[in-house]
Amino acid sequence: MAKKAKTVLITGCSSGIGHATAEHLAEKGYDIYATARRPESIDDLRARGCKTLALDVTDEGSMRGAVAEVEQAGGAVDALVNNAGYSQSGAVESVRMEDVRKQFETNVFGLLRMCQLVLPGMRRQGFGRIVNISSMGGKVVFPGGGMYHATKFAGEAMSDAMRFEVESFGVGVAIVEPGLIRTAFGDAAVQSIHGGTEDDGPYADFNAAVAATTAGAYDGPLARFAGAGPEAVAKTIERAIRARRPRTRYPVTASARIMMVQHALLPDRLWDRVVGTSFPRPRH
Repeated sequence: MAKKAKTVLITGCSSGIGHATAEHLAEKGYDIYATARRPESIDDLRARGCKTLALDVTDEGSMRGAVAEVEQAGGAVDALVNNAGYSQSGAVESVRMEDVRKQFETNVFGLLRMCQLVLPGMRRQGFGRIVNISSMGGKVVFPGGGMYHATKFAGEAMSDAMRFEVESFGVGVAIVEPGLIRTAFGDAAVQSIHGGTEDDGPYADFNAAVAATTAGAYDGPLARFAGAGPEAVAKTIERAIRARRPRTRYPVTASARIMMVQHALLPDRLWDRVVGTSFPRPRH
């Protein structure tokens, strides 16, 4: 009988998709290791049957320690859910390089290193699942989101290469691409504009407009497209973990499907015109 995933390690469980996924999979009987930089922020998950660990995906020792603890307790990690991530928004020229590096450390290098750390155990046991949480933003680019989109494009590229490279070892790699989800993600993206970009200069008005548009996407008229909560993503992640042969990509929500299809069909300049209806062009 083919092996099925039992032990699941999830990054970024303090809120939103990660928290919902830990809850959902624990209810389904999986042996869940829920992680966060501050483990006290996920104390409630222990009451729901999860084991909790401190894990900072920007710290090598923290990542090694978490994987080692899971492996010592029950052998290899059967499934890794790379969920930790955030959005650094703002016009490309205006984002401080220290904030660009933080964005890539979390969204790209942390994801990559976690894969590297769990793969030896997966190969030894001849089975594993890696589910990388991307976004419709891994295929579609909106003005003011260049840094975030760059990290998601990178994650998708690594996932595509890795899927081919590890399949013969019994490891399946899947990408989950949510659209607008009712979480605090939008609030964090808006805060990143205020904290990670220049307060004045040629992009000040543009960045303010990006913040307003982002907030509106989650709280305003566009929020009707955010017709799903994080539980919908959690259920999709479960499908990817339990599938005998996972699909390469799992879009989640109508907004993701609509935007990605629209982007694929439109020439680049026409896409620019479409997004220009929601985002003003920076001007002197």
